[in-house]
Amino acid sequence: MNEALLASERGRELFSYLPTYYESSRIIQADMNTKGTEMDSLFGTLNETLQQFFVQTATWGLDHWEYELGIQSDQRKPIEQRRALVESKLRGSGKFSGRLVKNVAEAYDGGKVSVSFQPQEWSFTVEFIDTVGIPPNLDDLKAVIEEIKPAHMKVEYEFSYILIHDIDSVMKLSEIEEIPLSKFAGGGPFGQ
Repeated sequence: MNEALLASERGRELFSYLPTYYESSRIIQADMNTKGTEMDSLFGTLNETLQQFFVQTATWGLDHWEYELGIQSDQRKPIEQRRALVESKLRGSGKFSGRLVKNVAEAYDGGKVSVSFQPQEWSFTVEFIDTVGIPPNLDDLKAVIEEIKPAHMKVEYEFSYILIHDIDSVMKLSEIEEIPLSKFAGGGPFGQ
């Protein structure tokens, strides 16, 4: 068998099922390579389509997920933020509770989140524990939490920032320069 004629993975597999007297036939090798190339393309398309059924692997299928969940699709957002929005919307159904808010917030953030209630003030606080700075898709998270929380409750957000005492004598200047300004206390946009 001439390996150069069989560039297709599935073409080689198809060829392996044939009797040995076809090994020297360039016509059969070319035929198996052509059929194998088509099968490679078919299997690739099937695998890509299968990925659209799962939020964490969906690409072009995110439009369908967003449509079904009533989310306005924004192609300018990074795909990970769009996936987080869809996933949190899927998680955000049911009776309102701290667990529900935590699940939704963690779907957006990808890190650990703590939710604490202040019943005397009719409010609750969402604290981002693992995330340093303001999450990039905070506005989307706020919109979803507004949808699921009772109208009479107020929500507050707490963020973790890098403080001077966290880096003093611990990091080199070159390491500090690589950290975005938004990760430092007071480094984000004014008013956030």
